[in-house]
Amino acid sequence: MKTATQLSVFLKNEPGVLASICNALSERKINILGMSVSDAIDHAVLRLVVNKPEQTAHLLGDRGMLVLDTQVLQLSLANNPGTLGKVARKLAKAKVNIDYAYAASGPGVSHQTIFLKVSDPRKAARVLKGS
Repeated sequence: MKTATQLSVFLKNEPGVLASICNALSERKINILGMSVSDAIDHAVLRLVVNKPEQTAHLLGDRGMLVLDTQVLQLSLANNPGTLGKVARKLAKAKVNIDYAYAASGPGVSHQTIFLKVSDPRKAARVLKGS
């Protein structure tokens, strides 16, 4: 487990915006490690974990986008039923709230990467050390 810088980018909720961002990142050899998009009526929030967060924040900020950064936990978990539940129970017992999470894996993949935004990252890291 480690912490990662997550960028929250506030976007217009219209066709082509995400494609434009992905293209700009690709041109600069910036790799997306994790991503989530939440929509609202007039905007969307893109949450990104990338291999070059500082460069990405400047790139998107220079394009007029509001970019905020925060620390999230980046966990590599076995891709088995109950693994995330075990992590969530440990955090709950320690009174650490999971504000939100996103992950992906596929069939036959032994591990998945999950990103957790938690109420107390340092405490969560101590609780989950060795998980």
